[in-house]
Amino acid sequence: MKKLGLCILVVFFIGVMTAQEMTMEEVYEGVEFDMPKVPEPQFPNYSVSIIDFGAEDGGLTKNTEAISAAIAAVHEKGGGKVIIPRGIWLTGPIELKSNINLHLELGALLLFSRDFDDYKLVKTSFEGLNTIRNQSPISIKGVENVAITGKGTIDGNGDAWRPVKRGKMTSSQWNNLMKSGGVLSDDDKMWFPSEKSKLGYNSSSNFNVPDLIDEDQLARVKDFLRPVMVSILKSKTVLLDGPTFQNSPAWNIHPLMSENIIIRNLDVKNPWYSQNGDGLDLESCKNVLIYNNTFDVGDDAICFKSGKNKDGRDRGMPTENVIVKNNIVYHGHGGFVIGSEMSGGVKNIHVSKCTFIGTDVGLRFKSTRGRGGIVENIYISDIDMINIPTETIRFNLFYGGNSPILEEDQSAEDESRDEKPQPVTEETPSFKNISIKNIRAIASKKAAFFMGLPEMNLKNVSLENAVFQTQQGITAIDADGLTLVNVKVISQDEALTLYNCKNVNVKGLSFKETNSAAIRILGSGSKNLNFSKNDFTDIKNQVRQGKTVSKSSVKIR
Repeated sequence: MKKLGLCILVVFFIGVMTAQEMTMEEVYEGVEFDMPKVPEPQFPNYSVSIIDFGAEDGGLTKNTEAISAAIAAVHEKGGGKVIIPRGIWLTGPIELKSNINLHLELGALLLFSRDFDDYKLVKTSFEGLNTIRNQSPISIKGVENVAITGKGTIDGNGDAWRPVKRGKMTSSQWNNLMKSGGVLSDDDKMWFPSEKSKLGYNSSSNFNVPDLIDEDQLARVKDFLRPVMVSILKSKTVLLDGPTFQNSPAWNIHPLMSENIIIRNLDVKNPWYSQNGDGLDLESCKNVLIYNNTFDVGDDAICFKSGKNKDGRDRGMPTENVIVKNNIVYHGHGGFVIGSEMSGGVKNIHVSKCTFIGTDVGLRFKSTRGRGGIVENIYISDIDMINIPTETIRFNLFYGGNSPILEEDQSAEDESRDEKPQPVTEETPSFKNISIKNIRAIASKKAAFFMGLPEMNLKNVSLENAVFQTQQGITAIDADGLTLVNVKVISQDEALTLYNCKNVNVKGLSFKETNSAAIRILGSGSKNLNFSKNDFTDIKNQVRQGKTVSKSSVKIR
């Protein structure tokens, strides 16, 4: 046992040490589907500095007009580089144009204004719904051949915008926040930057969109309508390469309905307490490369979406043809995530050679009744995980908005499983044909949790060549076609629990022998469950069936 743990740690830390070394050619290696080559933007050999247009550093003077003028001038010349030199450059929102490379030199800090009046209300999409929010600090809308490069830092001044739950802060942090101004919720458990922000929260049934008031009243709650920091909308051939993106008002980077995107060599950060402090939310995009990045954020780190409910189904644009390689995630609700807004579908996704360190969940798949959409052809391999406080792998099709680690105002009952099958309609989400292999997870709570819907099981999910050193084993509920091959579970309880699963094949399962059963099978819906007798030394005691499970449903041979 000790030798095994040492071997896993050696493999794990070798993976960490070799991160940030992958070339673009290596990114395409081993991809299971026909992945188009993603073009990089190309720019003329022409550049200007924002200083040439009157910008002043120091963080006291707004440089919105100077930066916008520099962008416009380079655009009119046919394109090139707009340089942000070393220094602190305060600005309001900026909009990039086609053929612009916004380049931040080492030591440059592009700091966005805390003045909410600098940001106008615009029609957009947030959390998969058509809505109205404040303008993003950086907008890339309807353009082609655009980049943000360099070794500088982009800071969205998100602490000025975000409500904060008291339970997410230490006493000293909370006291300092109180001294900064703002107002408290009626129960004193949440801080808001302004009365408008508080009114917006009280006008919402789901925290983020004020759906209890009419659109013509949104100006009254403007401060609540936090923007994503970098909005990439309906654009083509976009490169983000090098900078640090941090402290966003809501999500950090949000490509939406765009194609041919490369995201590499970024450091994406948000405070762990940041509400909706996602790192990257890729929504309804195609032909995307995401590699050599580091994330340390307040919500999901690398998250794929495609619209929510009817808005997403009407849009009908899946997220497809994406490679995710060689990324490191520290804090975040999920390391790699699909959902929950996936109503337009997600398909042809390759994820490999990623490391998750202390992430709430490693691989996270979430949806719920009402979404619709199909998630399929997902290929995940070579993932290292350590100190995951919940599940290293989680499929939850009863997702209701809870954080993986429940917060003070959340209840597990909000996502309780409803066993009664519902009619299958366009609103029924489907997850199928998902391959997960070469997984190593240590010092974590639960190996894996697979839960589909009674009316739409998880279909054809395979887990192969995996080692889990966790407190708890694997649980599968409402899964059809689950395959486990060469899976080692080192846990204190059952290695595998199956409930209402069918067409399951298990071979090469190894586990820690304890006084309790290694395999537990429950539910009258459990059928055609196949195990290898070579995996057991005492079949009678190591495999336990519930009273409602037909004996003929379990085959050990």
